[in-house]
Amino acid sequence: MNPAAGSAASTQSLLERLEHVSFPHETVLTQGVGHAQKLAREAAIQGNVRLYACGGDGTLNEVINGAAGFDSVAVTCVPKGTGNDFLKLFGKDYQKQFLNLEQLARGTELELDIMDCNGRLGLDVVCCGLDANIAAGVHKYKKIPFLHGAGTYFCSLMEQVLYHKLYHPMKIAVNNQVLEELVTLLCVCNGRYYGGGFMPVADAKPDDGIFDILVVRQVRLSTFFRLVGDYATGQYAKHPDLIYDFHAQTISWESEQELVTVMDGEVMYGTSFTLTKFPKPLRFFCPHGVLLEH
Repeated sequence: MNPAAGSAASTQSLLERLEHVSFPHETVLTQGVGHAQKLAREAAIQGNVRLYACGGDGTLNEVINGAAGFDSVAVTCVPKGTGNDFLKLFGKDYQKQFLNLEQLARGTELELDIMDCNGRLGLDVVCCGLDANIAAGVHKYKKIPFLHGAGTYFCSLMEQVLYHKLYHPMKIAVNNQVLEELVTLLCVCNGRYYGGGFMPVADAKPDDGIFDILVVRQVRLSTFFRLVGDYATGQYAKHPDLIYDFHAQTISWESEQELVTVMDGEVMYGTSFTLTKFPKPLRFFCPHGVLLEH
């Protein structure tokens, strides 16, 4: 359980609820960045365990990086963070359903694809370019009272488009094609939602073995504001002159300039990235009777 995710009240409430559940469990509070990954790895080595990542997308990401590749480990997420974009795949009532601990404990297991980007693993979305710069800047806006979710993302978006360059030179290799041009953003979707509610590919599925990839070419500021609404709601096909779309299991991108790449909210910096499908799926369990939206 990540006590830094959400409010102190949410941590206390969850701890009190755990005193009354019927299933045996052990609760550990994380102490900082990377601790959830370490705990997950230690538990995974012991085997035959179900891991509950109690927090937001970042907590879930750490647990996945600790547990991936172990056959006798299953993972889920109890949403107590400010952002749980991945769980939105399970419908509008995901928060209520995944907070039902008894239903979750006896839930069904799914096998989900895992993305591997330069050794970092994730379930949801990887982005590079403008949207990654926006995501990396969201954290400072979370400190503003009454501003959360899509609001923090919108503030960071406005900062980026008004005060920074919209595009960068990139070389992208995917499906035996090589693109070398100015790119506004690159988005690789295993899940559907990121940035507090953006849904660039409405039919992306984390269990179909394929990643849905969008590449937005160089755009002017005026074009960007016209484009962003369609991009955020999965209507990229309306702009074939500006947005390439691919379906692949592997993609690489590079630039002479340092790039910001974000996986499930976790920020990475570098000049070269390769994303592939991790060889083993993740055993992910969801509440009894709850299914992925298709």
